[in-house]
Amino acid sequence: MSFRAISEAINTSTNSTTQEMTMNTHFNDLINNPSPRCPVALVLDISGSMSGEPIEQLNVGAQLFIDEVKSDDLARWSVDLSVFAAGGEVECLLDFTSVEQIGGIAPMDACGTTPLGEATRMALSRLEARKAEYRHAGVPYYQPWLVIISDGVPTDDWEEAARRACQLSAERKLVSLPVGVSGANMQVLSAFSSKPAIGLHGLKFREFFLWLAASMARVSASTSSDAAVQLPSIDSWGSV
Repeated sequence: MSFRAISEAINTSTNSTTQEMTMNTHFNDLINNPSPRCPVALVLDISGSMSGEPIEQLNVGAQLFIDEVKSDDLARWSVDLSVFAAGGEVECLLDFTSVEQIGGIAPMDACGTTPLGEATRMALSRLEARKAEYRHAGVPYYQPWLVIISDGVPTDDWEEAARRACQLSAERKLVSLPVGVSGANMQVLSAFSSKPAIGLHGLKFREFFLWLAASMARVSASTSSDAAVQLPSIDSWGSV
């Protein structure tokens, strides 16, 4: 066997082992912490147009969200967070992890184009896989959340992913929340949900993520995964 073949075999074995360890860790967490879960997938546009203050405020807001959720005695155990970045390429910055176990998210840098369709497809796929893990472990879960934040328009084939997210939203199987930063194509973003996209006031990422954390606290405190939850007002950060 050639050196290259040996190297490829080792890499394949290592990757398989790493994936298996990650899956076991996620499953063990469900066994050790059987609290009803609320999976939240953040799809973040970190394309070049977000450079400067927008990406700085987005980084601050994302960390604030984690800190605020941790401050709630129920939400810290219930919220499972994943983060997908769309900036030139799509990257899963954080696979679904209980917020209690998250120290923070590495600072994001703005660059490249906006492959929002691919990022949304990846997020929806991981949401389905996470729900399967809940069912396998016998852990109840609330309606998943998909939060999409963008300041522009997708630069890839986004229509199929948008239709899927919109359909799940219409069937009440997903809370799909598109948020448009100044310059965003709100009509396109609205296609990702059965409800209109919400426009962010200026760069009020901090206010938005505080609202999102407060919403997670209310969801986590609800008595049933099917119960209607009255969410806080969006007036402090956005408008339709």
